Amino acid sequence: MLELSDAQIGGWVGSFLLPLFRIAALLMTMPIIGTQLVPVRVRMYLSLAICLVLMPTLPPMPQVDSVSLQSFVMIAQEVLIGVMLGFVLQLFFHVFVMAGQLVATQMGLGFASMVDPANGISVAVIGQFFLMLVTLLFLAMNGHLVVFEVLAESFVTLPVGSGLRAEHYWALAGKLGWVLGAGLLLVLPAVTALLVVNIAFGVMTRAAPQLNIFSIGFPLTLVLGLVIVWIGMADILAQYQVLATEVLQWLREMVGAA
Repeated sequence: MLELSDAQIGGWVGSFLLPLFRIAALLMTMPIIGTQLVPVRVRMYLSLAICLVLMPTLPPMPQVDSVSLQSFVMIAQEVLIGVMLGFVLQLFFHVFVMAGQLVATQMGLGFASMVDPANGISVAVIGQFFLMLVTLLFLAMNGHLVVFEVLAESFVTLPVGSGLRAEHYWALAGKLGWVLGAGLLLVLPAVTALLVVNIAFGVMTRAAPQLNIFSIGFPLTLVLGLVIVWIGMADILAQYQVLATEVLQWLREMVGAA
């Protein structure tokens, strides 16, 4: 008859389940993999596969009682670390969504929304276009592999059981304003150009009150907005590289791997 001691069960919990919670929390919350497009069962299988691959390279894990309060506290710490890493990546992707919504509002496409299949909410068409674009760029430039590399390094720089310190939370709070600033800088040229167009229509209305500016202003603003977005696509790659480098470096700093 097979008999297992408490020490053996505690060793298995520490060596496999604790890292699994951090990996699964990241995959459940990060963009692309953590969206509704990927079933939860597939994400769980992927978490198990990554954990099995990383187990031989992980540092020694603490021995804990599988049903003690300490084990539940350590599980909560691992889940929190994975969720924070995924939240940082979500902020990066929503920079482009917010930028698209700002442009759509200025050009009169704010009412044209579509259901985002990843999050299950309605977003502006331009925002959805930017989201698909940044998703393709992220996968094409192996951003997901960099995230997995940072995750593997986090088990060395932020060992299981150590938890997050106060400076990690302060760093996360300080970066929340970065999202709004990055989104504004991303679409500042397009918003400025559309503002000039609207000012020109205002001057035309003042100079010729009998001119029905609404009949020609709305379609013309829409067409000019699409042209401005098309011209701005020439510089989107350079802007993406700057933002992606900063976000991935931020991930490393959060786990102490920088």
